[in-house]
Amino acid sequence: MLTTICLDADDTLWHNERLFQFTQERFASLLSGYAASDHLAERLRDAERRNIERYGYGIKGFTLSMIETALQVTENRVPGKVIAELIACGQEMLRDPIELLNGVEGTVRSLAADFTLLLITKGDLLDQERKLAQSGLGELFDGVEIVSEKTSEVYVDIFTGRGIDPRHALMAGNSLKSDVIPVIAAGGWGVHVPYSPSWDLEAADAPMQHERFREITALSDLPGVIKEICGNM
Repeated sequence: MLTTICLDADDTLWHNERLFQFTQERFASLLSGYAASDHLAERLRDAERRNIERYGYGIKGFTLSMIETALQVTENRVPGKVIAELIACGQEMLRDPIELLNGVEGTVRSLAADFTLLLITKGDLLDQERKLAQSGLGELFDGVEIVSEKTSEVYVDIFTGRGIDPRHALMAGNSLKSDVIPVIAAGGWGVHVPYSPSWDLEAADAPMQHERFREITALSDLPGVIKEICGNM
């Protein structure tokens, strides 16, 4: 029997990646005189990949990666005005109000009535706390875990620390790499809820043949999947 339902936040409960995509378009426009947009995108992606260990996930690391990329592609000749614009872009992202995905609020309220409900998300602590507060969903969760990375070891630590048997836990989210594969490795159930656009650095192959893997089109489908799983346990 499932007793604990864990949910991701960004692009599972509310829109997030589209804000990064929009800002990246502004970045390409600001640097259009120095490099083509596809080249800039590749260089920015490389910078983000390098900087995850330094800055972690989130808007602040993304902003620093844009600045670093701007300096690299211009050989340190980028005007100060452009750097100021990139900083302003990051600040605007941090002020951007969240928008819940369709059907999320009702689904979360339904799950909270029947299960122990945990939010497990990664990223900047202050920004994730801000978004959760704005969402109006915070009071529905029995616990919130904001981590620097989502690995099987991290999930094991969360489950162990809360006295949860991973065989009775399910994690749902938009990232196969972070929300599904490591939870299955930790002994739990992983449910993929695809979101478009997706972030390249979260790409992974779906474990289609694994008995504890499921995929749904929207979070509102999750209660039905939970019912199916519980009926077969």
